[in-house]
Amino acid sequence: MLRAAGFSVTKRRIFEANTLFDTARGALRRTGRVLRIREAGRQGIMTYKGPGAAGKYKDREELEIDVSDSHRLSEMLTRLDFIPGFRYEKYRTEYRRPGEAGSAMLDETPIGVYLELEGAPKWIDRSARRLGFTESDYSTASYGWLYAGYCRKHGLRPTNMTFRSQKTGVRRQSSERNAGVILSPDS
Repeated sequence: MLRAAGFSVTKRRIFEANTLFDTARGALRRTGRVLRIREAGRQGIMTYKGPGAAGKYKDREELEIDVSDSHRLSEMLTRLDFIPGFRYEKYRTEYRRPGEAGSAMLDETPIGVYLELEGAPKWIDRSARRLGFTESDYSTASYGWLYAGYCRKHGLRPTNMTFRSQKTGVRRQSSERNAGVILSPDS
């Protein structure tokens, strides 16, 4: 679908493990903020996300810094009374159309495949149409919310959204494939 619409791979498929941190009382989540450590290959990234603005697109402040040792950073955050909470995994491939500023990220998760379009609102709308999506396909839900909804629908107790089953340690494949478009305008 992406290649047929003129997109080409700009970053090859890579496994990402993401861990969200918060205080014991959930101070960040209660105020719509996120503190995340992402491990992608040998790269570590710490991200702060500010509260999101309600609307058709997901729009929020995002600050990132490369981290040379994500495990040591996790230890430091724990000592500062931040605790690791929700963990989610995905395989991500990034695409672009030549000469255009926006990006399309294809995320393969344990609960389905999602496409994130990131760019100016006009670019997002034009690209979504080019890919066969309508505004009714748009979602600004986080992976935490998507996972919680998936668990409710399937009668599962939410834990972490990982490829490895928490109970059996066996790789689990979802019998149903979900598709969605997650939209993020450039700030």
